[in-house]
Amino acid sequence: MIDSRPEQEGNIGMADKLSIETDDQVTIVRLNRPQKHNAIDMGMFEEIIETGAALAADTSIRAVVLTGAGDHFCAGIDLSVFQGEGIGAAGGGRMDAIDGSPANFFQKAAYAWRELPVPVIAAIQGVAFGGGLQIALGADIRYARADAQFSVMEIKWGLIPDMAISATAHHVLPVDKAKELAYSGRVISGSEAEAIGLVTAIKDDPLAAATAMAHEIAGRSPDAIRATKKLFDECWHSHTDLSLRLEANLQTSIMGAPNQLEAVHANLQKRKPEFSDN
Repeated sequence: MIDSRPEQEGNIGMADKLSIETDDQVTIVRLNRPQKHNAIDMGMFEEIIETGAALAADTSIRAVVLTGAGDHFCAGIDLSVFQGEGIGAAGGGRMDAIDGSPANFFQKAAYAWRELPVPVIAAIQGVAFGGGLQIALGADIRYARADAQFSVMEIKWGLIPDMAISATAHHVLPVDKAKELAYSGRVISGSEAEAIGLVTAIKDDPLAAATAMAHEIAGRSPDAIRATKKLFDECWHSHTDLSLRLEANLQTSIMGAPNQLEAVHANLQKRKPEFSDN
């Protein structure tokens, strides 16, 4: 489903529910059901899991942009999930953790982006409701239009938000803000989302801003970028002794390695660095 080899750069690999485009070591993943406002059906769940695994295994990818095709990011769970296969889809092991991950099938649609070793930047336009918002929360950075709309909407259906929000929202929201959104299901604008920390920044063109940031990241040492993501994700809320030890271990692992030395030499020689992929 993904072919990110250099000779394929510029081409869009089309899947049924996602589209994937890689250019200069930056991959753009689009939720690709624009006629349904990119609502998540069972097929999209499956393709996100497959795409996450493929991207994680591709050491040439240095940053990922996550967005929606058309006018919206994602309207949440498609009603077919409740109707056709129904909530019964939760059976058959769907609520059990997938091998190698703490996340189950449904959580993985959001948590797969957190599990990628490289930064993921979400570009949000239109609506990001329910599961769509939780997918965006799996990204490291979120850029949105001021008129975008956000909602933790599961309460409307008598459910709790269960697509990894307990593992992602605490990195960006105080618990009282998260509770207010989850209890009420109210819709907030991109501007309010920025004010409470739900999005990183408001951009007139989120996709252009996200792509520019991704290419900037791709120009940095991939060893240092991956180690920084691991450090912040694993230690931001951990005990001090554990976080300081991981910080030291990660620094030791990259210090003096080829990419770190290349960063030094390129800066001293005032040239663009040429990093290797591991």
